[in-house]
Amino acid sequence: MSKSVGYALFAGLAAVCVLISTAIFVGFGGEGGGLGSSPHKPRDPAAPAVSGQWVGTWSAAAAAAEPGTLAGYAGMSIRNVVHTSVGGSGVRIQLSNLYGTRPLVVSHASLALAAAPSNPTAATGTMRRLSFGGKPAVTIPAGGAVTSDPTRLTVPGDADLLVTTYSPSASGPATYHPYARQTSYLARGDRAEDATGAAYTEQSPYWRYLTGVDVWSTQARGAVVAIGDSITDGITSTAGANHRWTDFLAARLRNEPGAPRYGVLNQGISGNRLLVNGSRFSPNNGPSVLSRLDRDALSRTGVKAVIVEIGLNDLFKSPRQLDPQKIVAGMRQIVRQAHARGLRVTGSTLTPFGGHRGYSDQLNSVREQVNRIIRAGSVYDEVVDFDKALRDPSAPVRLRPSYDSGDHLHPSDEGFRAMANAVNLEHLKQGAPASL
Repeated sequence: MSKSVGYALFAGLAAVCVLISTAIFVGFGGEGGGLGSSPHKPRDPAAPAVSGQWVGTWSAAAAAAEPGTLAGYAGMSIRNVVHTSVGGSGVRIQLSNLYGTRPLVVSHASLALAAAPSNPTAATGTMRRLSFGGKPAVTIPAGGAVTSDPTRLTVPGDADLLVTTYSPSASGPATYHPYARQTSYLARGDRAEDATGAAYTEQSPYWRYLTGVDVWSTQARGAVVAIGDSITDGITSTAGANHRWTDFLAARLRNEPGAPRYGVLNQGISGNRLLVNGSRFSPNNGPSVLSRLDRDALSRTGVKAVIVEIGLNDLFKSPRQLDPQKIVAGMRQIVRQAHARGLRVTGSTLTPFGGHRGYSDQLNSVREQVNRIIRAGSVYDEVVDFDKALRDPSAPVRLRPSYDSGDHLHPSDEGFRAMANAVNLEHLKQGAPASL
């Protein structure tokens, strides 16, 4: 073999190695989140995600420490059932020990597609063991969080995933999301990679430790985060049906021609307020939107837009805030924080609650004053008028009967659908923040 031929062959082999290495890097998203995955630098939503990027497909806010779990779930496998909004070819998860008082040891974690909706059995051939920094186990410090390594799995949009964690030792209070509107499962012993759901005999209405699922996608261009209270949490939606307003919005983004291909991340907490924090042990308050905005919305994977639905609990809960200017000032602070990240904010009007046990003419007057300021356009970049979408035309202080879950405050499934339909998808495509 001549020297020139040898050099040419060597160069060709080197090029092949570089291409293979690059493909592996791009396929897994690279170290530290991957190509184009920065949650702090929004992309042009019209630009195609040719090489792929990490996008949030599901999330839930860490709401509180679960009562009665001072020892955590030692010796138990927790199989969380969650529903994707967009699909991809790789997956990673986020786990949180935000409300823990001791380190949380997760010695075994797995992910799989569910064989059927709301079912603890894995679809054939989809079970994957998760790793963390190349290791099969991870210790999450009290107050901390961790993201798993990526794993290859073809995940459809609009599908149920099973995310299972096993902790061998006591860890202190479990960080949880109480109003999941989804059945998850528990089993005794390490059953993390059991494909069958036979051992998962205990059902649960909570999500524990799991706060996010990302997918590696060449189709989705980012995610929209919805942050708010029980109306966003979907507390009165049909359990297991994925009929929160954010689920209906996700369907629109998947299916409507011209819609931005975004994942939808639900960061609602029932009982949540704009201005005041709840107790860390309260199951239905959570930290205020202002105090959790960065963690729960602005820093989510691939975030391109934020929708805010908040304010009614500031009127209802003690100490009550009856000054509309102070409520609006809190909303404007949300917008300033989002603008600092280059993100636009769509904000909603406060919805009707006539007939609810907490109703009074005084509270409704404050609500209507806040809504007038919001509609005037000086608060949010864009407005979604949930009040108009839900109210009864013949009695505007009340929900339309078909949109009322029965408590005269929270929407029914059809009310949640009406909320999603009220969102102007063109607003979610906008780039630079507005000047307010």
